[in-house]
Amino acid sequence: MSTFLEIDHVSRVFKTKNREPYVAVKDVYFEMKEGEFVSIIGHSGCGKSTVLNILSGLDKASTGGIVLEGREVREPGPDRMLVFQNHSLLPWLTVRQNIGLAVNRVLRDLPKAERRRIIQENIDLVGLSQAAEKYPREISGGMKQRVGIARALSIKPKILLLDEPFGALDALTRGRLQEKLMQICDEHKISAVMITHDVDEALLLSDRIIMMTNGPEAKIGQVLTVDLPHPRKRLESVNHPNYYRLRSEVVNFLDRQKQIKLEKAKLKSNAAISLGSIEKTNLTIGYIPLTDCAPLVIAQEQGLFAKYGLDVKLSKETSWNDLAEGIREGRLDAAQMVTGMPLAITLGMGNRIPVPIVTSLTLNRNGNAITLSHKLQEEGVTDLASLKTYIAKYEDAYRPAMGMVHHASMHNLMLRHWLASGQIEPDRDVDAIVIPPPQMVSNLIANNIIGYCVGEPWNVRAVNSNAGFVVATDLDIWRGHPEKVLGVRQDWAEMYPHTHLAIVKALLEASQFCEPLENRDEVVLTLAKPEYLNLDPVYIRPGFAGPYRVSTMEAKYEQDFCQFGVGNMPSHKEQLWVLAQMARWGLVNFPENHAEVIDNLLATDVYQQAAKELELPIVEEDGEPIVLADGSRFDPQDPITALRAMPYSQFTEASYFDPVKGFATKKVAVRQ
Repeated sequence: MSTFLEIDHVSRVFKTKNREPYVAVKDVYFEMKEGEFVSIIGHSGCGKSTVLNILSGLDKASTGGIVLEGREVREPGPDRMLVFQNHSLLPWLTVRQNIGLAVNRVLRDLPKAERRRIIQENIDLVGLSQAAEKYPREISGGMKQRVGIARALSIKPKILLLDEPFGALDALTRGRLQEKLMQICDEHKISAVMITHDVDEALLLSDRIIMMTNGPEAKIGQVLTVDLPHPRKRLESVNHPNYYRLRSEVVNFLDRQKQIKLEKAKLKSNAAISLGSIEKTNLTIGYIPLTDCAPLVIAQEQGLFAKYGLDVKLSKETSWNDLAEGIREGRLDAAQMVTGMPLAITLGMGNRIPVPIVTSLTLNRNGNAITLSHKLQEEGVTDLASLKTYIAKYEDAYRPAMGMVHHASMHNLMLRHWLASGQIEPDRDVDAIVIPPPQMVSNLIANNIIGYCVGEPWNVRAVNSNAGFVVATDLDIWRGHPEKVLGVRQDWAEMYPHTHLAIVKALLEASQFCEPLENRDEVVLTLAKPEYLNLDPVYIRPGFAGPYRVSTMEAKYEQDFCQFGVGNMPSHKEQLWVLAQMARWGLVNFPENHAEVIDNLLATDVYQQAAKELELPIVEEDGEPIVLADGSRFDPQDPITALRAMPYSQFTEASYFDPVKGFATKKVAVRQ
């Protein structure tokens, strides 16, 4: 579907009383399809109303512009109708006359009888036939707001603009009117942009939610696709298994913005003090509380960050999305990342503005598993083939879902590859949905998912509670794959090169400590502390410092299940495999200049300098194909041929990727 509305890199600068420039919004970019309902949400002062005013033509952008159906918006017009928080009705006109005011003005070339029919049709549309001849003082607040909506719809605008239309209504009236608007938009395929402070309202009405960062210089921080089915009913939506995951993403984003505001205030009085050649010593590094955060924890606990002149605060993040936003927004200086996250942020995956990221260190390899529900085991599922039989048996009744932690994670890419190798097509036979790691087991027990792919300790937790069993580990898919990497913004790395090197040295030394088995018990006890994983060591040890339990009845020893001090230099061909898999599943386009993209992504020079100073050997990578356990081969010398040969490939080649403008015009899509 072609672009209906484009907010093209809009910025708005106002002059303060002191004639100083105040940047309200900066470089806001967003595309919208016809028939979509989009909400804009954020804290006060984040530029929501500024964007809506520019959309309506009541204000003009300082730079950038609005394009609606191929034409630039320069002034107000009947193709965009605003519905305000207050009803804005003329008190001396009846309901019919208030609606007629718009119809008779905009559609005056139509015969009078046709205009009367349009007025009555819109009165009926909002259920006000019995109140058509009443004045505003004679009807309730909710009815007044319905008149405003009917007046806006009566002239058939191309897009409906809603400025907190239900904010002044009581809860009961607001709920009824939300459902009425939702019904009208669904039935008539109306395009709409709504400003709101209400998270539940945004989830109920929207196809996508635009979340704005704090002002000044507010921008789009995140765009959330609301994948709840249509037509929507409030109770059905709230009870949908994805509802609270989606709600949590919005609430976490808004909470994060509050935290950023507080931290910025603190920074004014707590400036970082430089130590020698280190440009910035006070750092915040993000991580997720999983077993493989060990290098960060050890670097902190054993004083390795301090050894290299750094004062580090480790920030425990609730989800990979939160962590990614922390890097995008600058709240985090650096972060432990799932392997594909640097590429995802760099390429602007999910219609985001590209933010160049560099990775200078592979923190660990392996460490994941695929766990299926114990209930599937009771129905005879023991492997990939029997899982296919199970899914086929129930395909007419429902499409099952499996959890993974992030679209760009190895969890998602390897889960999809594993399913496809057994002729189970992701997105058609099985949904792969994002669930934060700590919520995996509870979702499995609640039957929201039939299984998941995640790191430890969440597979062990499912096994020990008899909620699930491990059907495969990543050693059964790709032994030795990169799992977590260090990521920083490219502009940050350029601003603080010595600080970047110091981080890599501290984490590389920590990774080397975590590798020998004789150190693993010490690492387990450190990870178990309340400030880190806050777990009984019994859940951390399996596969890390002892046998790996795949069910309550079976354990096996996997020597390479967690690797930390092996292959720490970022690999060009491994990142190319990740990029190819992201393109295979339609997450990104595959850039023609893929070699340049990955060269810019990998800070191998920083790694090599750190390894040299630590007197560690540097092993140059070869150009040999990557061969997975199922026999599939990926030739880094010819990735496009490999992509075209992959089962269920959604490969789309883009002509060129520019780190500022994003992807160039798309070429032909190939689906196998």
